[in-house]
Amino acid sequence: MKLTVHRAGCRGHADHGWLETWHSFSFASYYNPDRMHFGALRVLNDDTIQAGMGFGTHPHDNMEIITIVLDGELEHRDSMGNGSVIRPGEVQVMSAGTGIQHSEFNHSKTNELSLFQIWVFPDKKNVVPRYGQATFEEEEMLGKWRTVVSPDGADNSLWIHQQAWFSLGVFDEGSPISYHQKKADNVVYLFVISGEVQIGTKILKDRDALCIEEIDSVIEIKTIQKSRILVIEIPE
Repeated sequence: MKLTVHRAGCRGHADHGWLETWHSFSFASYYNPDRMHFGALRVLNDDTIQAGMGFGTHPHDNMEIITIVLDGELEHRDSMGNGSVIRPGEVQVMSAGTGIQHSEFNHSKTNELSLFQIWVFPDKKNVVPRYGQATFEEEEMLGKWRTVVSPDGADNSLWIHQQAWFSLGVFDEGSPISYHQKKADNVVYLFVISGEVQIGTKILKDRDALCIEEIDSVIEIKTIQKSRILVIEIPE
């Protein structure tokens, strides 16, 4: 198994006042030729948005966009007519396909908003744009993996146009965890939202990530502290 660590502090960083953002891969003014993407995973932005602020209407096409709200309330509007407020425990997906426009704002006038915005290259181009949103309860991921995004919507997950799976788990200190690869030859990007874990000889803490390649079907993980983990499995 090939392991490459992405430390939290080595990500691209920008503070725009209304937005503080950390880029796991090249994005906007952050350019790193060694961090263009990992397999089909193109973007993982770790955003904190100030009260009442946000991204005005802007376009996307031919990208699968996944948003995970960690804290606060995200107000969404798009050219497909969707309008909603997304809260912690909720996940949003958009297939941009032939083209969409959308805006995203912090719904609160007093509290910060924290979220991940993640882009995945699709496995087909120029599809009809689509939108999905679902709630995943904390109890569903205590001590186990909860698949929140998949290629087929299995187990009431959201689906995207890619052979990709997003799984969330919350594990107590000292827990031995196994992640079973969904599709042979896929790679895994493991992101520690909070806590501390060990995979092989690698120790990962808050916001550290690990590129995992050449997987022999199962990834063994040990929690050093109680940990919340996001696993993104994508084609290489």
